[in-house]
Amino acid sequence: MISIGFLWLAVLSLSSAAQNRAPATLDSVLQTMDAAAAHFQTAQADFVWEQYQKVVDETDTQKGTVYYRRSGKEIEMMADIKEPDRKFVLYKDGKLQVYQPKIEQVMEYSAGANHEEIESFLVLGFGGSGQDLKKAFDVSYQGEETVANIPTAKLQLIPKSEKIRSNFPQIILWIDLSRGISIQQKFMQGQGDDRLAKYSAVNLHAKISNDVFRLKTTGKTKFVSPRG
Repeated sequence: MISIGFLWLAVLSLSSAAQNRAPATLDSVLQTMDAAAAHFQTAQADFVWEQYQKVVDETDTQKGTVYYRRSGKEIEMMADIKEPDRKFVLYKDGKLQVYQPKIEQVMEYSAGANHEEIESFLVLGFGGSGQDLKKAFDVSYQGEETVANIPTAKLQLIPKSEKIRSNFPQIILWIDLSRGISIQQKFMQGQGDDRLAKYSAVNLHAKISNDVFRLKTTGKTKFVSPRG
């Protein structure tokens, strides 16, 4: 089963380090994110999502490609999960849909009153500005760290929303110091469980067709909207 909380992870990128730059600070990192958000239109990246459960000491891994685009003031996302089972996760028009072709079923979740919270996760460090980050989280700078040969700033986020904090007491972002976007995220869940998202082969300003942001369902597909 796929976790809806993990689908809200929505954030990516890639870059090389700038030479002879000044040491990063929280303000400088947030300003770089502001600049990246101001020019953001589309992006495509490969991802690896890892869900770790301490009680059984097991990690569930999903791999695929994620697509983002700005549509007006909204951010749309399509995640094409290719391994281990094919799934498609679409966030569009304030609705999250999870399509499982194998069983011909689409689970639909309306963002409703939680629209801003869901969107904050979708653009967490990617497409969202540093100022928006500060509105939704208490942000602290944890120093620099190299991830996949990319110099990054490590940020600790504590959700201001009690509802989000009950699910994710702490979130760690690794922000590319050159481009101001996240290449790795870790969502702490308590009891030692966590969710790690890693992004690579990022293509900013990718040409993505409208067809990508559409579920290819069939006449046999059932649409289910769970309550609660």
